[in-house]
Amino acid sequence: MSISDPRIAVVFASFNRKEVALACVDRLRRQTRPPEMVVIGDNASEDGSAEVLRSTGWDAVEVIDTGGNHGNAGAVQRAMDHAFEKGADAVWILDDDSWPREGALEAMLAEPWNPELVLHPLQVDPKTGRFTWPLQVVMDDGTVDLVDRAELLPERKQVRSRGVWTGALISRQVREVVGPVNGDLFIRGEDEEYPWRIENAGFKTAAVPAAVMDHPGPDGLVSWSLFGRRLFLERGLADWKLFYKVRNMVWLKRQQRGGGYACLMGLAYAAGIVRTEGFERLPVCWQAMKDGWNGRLGRKDF
Repeated sequence: MSISDPRIAVVFASFNRKEVALACVDRLRRQTRPPEMVVIGDNASEDGSAEVLRSTGWDAVEVIDTGGNHGNAGAVQRAMDHAFEKGADAVWILDDDSWPREGALEAMLAEPWNPELVLHPLQVDPKTGRFTWPLQVVMDDGTVDLVDRAELLPERKQVRSRGVWTGALISRQVREVVGPVNGDLFIRGEDEEYPWRIENAGFKTAAVPAAVMDHPGPDGLVSWSLFGRRLFLERGLADWKLFYKVRNMVWLKRQQRGGGYACLMGLAYAAGIVRTEGFERLPVCWQAMKDGWNGRLGRKDF
């Protein structure tokens, strides 16, 4: 295919949610412009996910056995690497529960293909009609606003944005400069670290308002401000999810802005946890902060 008609590979991780993963594949198969490949990194599922996904009858689907549970980051890294090895011009990063509406990929490719621009659809929570997560929108004066619904976006075919992971369409050119996803983040870190590397490499990101995907948002989302920055925390996170969120955040902030800022952000999250859930989860938070500070990444057994 010519560069005006790039070969697109969808990549996502699968772990013991075969019905959800099958629904995602079904949505992809119904795209008005289907992807050439759907590469699924299966994290040693025990519910028959890999077998069921391999039996869809769609030749585009390929399931990779990752050899264990490597989290979303590790599975997407492996699937993404495989897709580019197989000749993809770009990969479309999804979650198994982020389901593009039928015209999403076609809308994203409606404008002339620019491999140096990372495109993405709007993520909408079907329960609320609002964005799954507030979207960082870059205004004409260079400032960044958080927008939570489509009607507040500028009326443009492409709207400059920042910090997008789920739904991002990553070209081969971008990946060659930025490198692979950091699989050692496991979960809840790749979604911030990889977009940061993309931006640092000089690439821009843009939302395509005509492209929409349904993606359920978090329940019990708490938000507060620290020195002009909005912080978000989900109530009731399992200990292991809370650990990865705090660990990866501290590690990343130390890379981005140094130890002082990393400590500040770690303490801010600890305070948020105490405020919303009490003191009993502070040991998890403290261990996460220590591991993040010392660069102890990878999977942690709980």
